[in-house]
Amino acid sequence: MIHQYKSNGYNIVMDVNSGSIHVVDDTVYDIIPVLEPIVKAGARGETAVEAVCMACENLPYSESEIREACQELLELYEAGTLYSPDIYEDYVIDFKKRETVVKALCLHIAHDCNLACRYCFAEEGEYHGRRALMSYEVGKKALDFLVANSGNRVNLEVDFFGGEPTLNFDVVKQLVAYGRSLEEANNKKFRFTLTTNGVLLNDEIMEFANKEMANVVLSIDGRKEINDLMRPFRGGQGSYDTIVPKFKKFADSRDQMNYYVRGTFTRNNLDFSEDVKHLADLGFEQISVEPVVAGPEDDYALRDEDIPKILEEYDKLALDLIRRRREGKPVNFFHFMIDLTGGPCVAKRLSGCGSGTEYLAVTPWGDLYPCHQFVGNEDFLLGNVDEGIVRTDIRDEFKCCNVYAKDKCRKCFAKFYCSGGCAANSYNFHGNINDAYDLGCELQRKRVECAIMMKVAQAEDEE
Repeated sequence: MIHQYKSNGYNIVMDVNSGSIHVVDDTVYDIIPVLEPIVKAGARGETAVEAVCMACENLPYSESEIREACQELLELYEAGTLYSPDIYEDYVIDFKKRETVVKALCLHIAHDCNLACRYCFAEEGEYHGRRALMSYEVGKKALDFLVANSGNRVNLEVDFFGGEPTLNFDVVKQLVAYGRSLEEANNKKFRFTLTTNGVLLNDEIMEFANKEMANVVLSIDGRKEINDLMRPFRGGQGSYDTIVPKFKKFADSRDQMNYYVRGTFTRNNLDFSEDVKHLADLGFEQISVEPVVAGPEDDYALRDEDIPKILEEYDKLALDLIRRRREGKPVNFFHFMIDLTGGPCVAKRLSGCGSGTEYLAVTPWGDLYPCHQFVGNEDFLLGNVDEGIVRTDIRDEFKCCNVYAKDKCRKCFAKFYCSGGCAANSYNFHGNINDAYDLGCELQRKRVECAIMMKVAQAEDEE
């Protein structure tokens, strides 16, 4: 599969199956789609060159230019970096047969929150249910469950999530201590992370997080007027002025590493590149601002007619980030981070986050769900920390969730970068975890294109 596009003056060609990226001149760019069916029909060498020359008679290039370009492309084909075959579908079949191990838990340490964010899928932390704080006993059982179900895997991940987890921070500290006590005896290493709105951040929490949390997510939407519109306190007052000084202090205390400020853009700020710029200008170097996922009944939901504006914003943002890097002030934008040399393992590329199988969410009372976005939907209740996974049929359904199980993914050039997208979004919009959230797919494809273009620009600068 070949994907070609033009961006920032570059002619970029992706060979999807091999992961190879080529930056080419106009002649090669125009000949690539002409040569592809000829090669797939079995033509090689001079036969293929002659066929291309005949098919390109109306292109504004001389025969010698066409021949030279064709020879270059045939060399790439022989090297396996162009028109390469898809060799991964059989791997998925094998992967589905493997024993399931759990490697990560999202601990809902608090089904409660001190903010009232308008777009919150967790309903101010309640998750379609009741307010509750996780007890140490339930959290302890969750960590025991993780160790017992992780097989030979050494590295395990636990995210303290909510609602707002700092509302139950004493239990967070106790569970971290318990997790550390399990490591040596069980040959495990815990990687703890924390997601917080920052309202309760203080020196004690920051010090503990800097010691024990491998990563911290700090929630803020960008400019003051945008953040305060969507992320107010329950009384209606904005949260920006409360959290920004704390976030700046916290990010600096971590040497601008191992954290990111994470925002959501909605129809209220389709010019979201300005929010990313604002956060960068505040001094944050690790930034994520992501599109809201909401139903059409919500006035802030993104609509199909917004897509051209959003794509334009991603282009503007990519150029601004290139500028900042060239000026010696680089910023990592989460959705533009891409590894073209190594990247995730094949299983991760094909099946994504592992929700419902390798990754589970745990409620304050110990129920297990495929991920935090399914919490409260009884149709996806897998079991609990006492009995373990009871609904193996649900787990097996998620185990089969991959890019080859989704018709929309099979022909998409971005499939090995997005891994099929979010199962929860698919279910919420189509009632099926093996479909895809179409608007999200459009934006994902654009982000992949921008990320690759930025890598191309960086490589050119470093030559």
